[in-house]
Amino acid sequence: MAGGSRGSGKPAKKKGPTKGTGGHRRRGLEGKGATPPAHMRHWYKERQRTNATTRPDKSDKPTKPVRQSRTRRDDAPEVVAGRNPVVEALRAHVPANTLYVANRIDNDDRVRESIKLAADRGIAVLEVTKPQLDRLTEGAVHQGLALQIPPYEYAHPDDLIQAAQDAAETPLIVALDGVTDPRNLGAIARSATAFGAHGLLIPSRRSAGVTASAWKTSAGTLAHLPVARAANLTNTLREYRDQGLFVIGLDGEAPLDLADIELLTDPLVIVIGSEGKGLSRLVRESCDQTARIPMTTTTESLNAGVAAGIALYETSRHRR
Repeated sequence: MAGGSRGSGKPAKKKGPTKGTGGHRRRGLEGKGATPPAHMRHWYKERQRTNATTRPDKSDKPTKPVRQSRTRRDDAPEVVAGRNPVVEALRAHVPANTLYVANRIDNDDRVRESIKLAADRGIAVLEVTKPQLDRLTEGAVHQGLALQIPPYEYAHPDDLIQAAQDAAETPLIVALDGVTDPRNLGAIARSATAFGAHGLLIPSRRSAGVTASAWKTSAGTLAHLPVARAANLTNTLREYRDQGLFVIGLDGEAPLDLADIELLTDPLVIVIGSEGKGLSRLVRESCDQTARIPMTTTTESLNAGVAAGIALYETSRHRR
């Protein structure tokens, strides 16, 4: 029968709208009204957050984790990594707490010597895994060997004057202004010990500290020469002047040669600036006098360690 289903004998259902559905269609065509303001669309941000966490990454390339740079605190121990640096630090008698050796390491001459030197000095030797050593050295190339150095205990600026008084000697202090290379600090410490200085004064900011590199360059003299830190170098120099010390700054443009300064035999602070910038303005204004080291015109400036050695020798010569 036309219009009927085959073999059922039942009348076919009519297609299209039926009675009573017109209202639903009209409401569907009316729309949902105006878009609500942003502060009311809370579901939008929640949906974005959900999609961001569940959506797969379309990139085929694996992403590398970004290493967070961390600044080492002054009171945190320092770690020397690598076979050559470790064995050189142990040879130079740099103070150390622990020698870390990776298990299943290739046992060459440097590893054997490091273990022997550490054992002879009573330094603890610990065997660790490579991942542990990676975390300890913060991803540095350690070659299976690392040495932990305790933080240096800085003296108070007044302790340097007290050291001279205890020795019944005329105070001689070396202050560093803007010297950021620890090897220069170590070289200056070596010269200061050789020529009878009673200590080094360094700023707590923008200055090299007593690190493993400074220890090695000083050839062990930092074990006998106190190093003090000043929160404000200018204020500390003024306090030294109030206590009767004279402050002389090395300046390549000073009118007088160092040998012509008459204050070298008095209680003295010699200020060494950086090779590039020299003395800062405030530090120069805090000096009683400035002096230059005479040089030929072909040489513009001297390394801070060399300049300190010359100044200390000239001071020692005048005092003798």
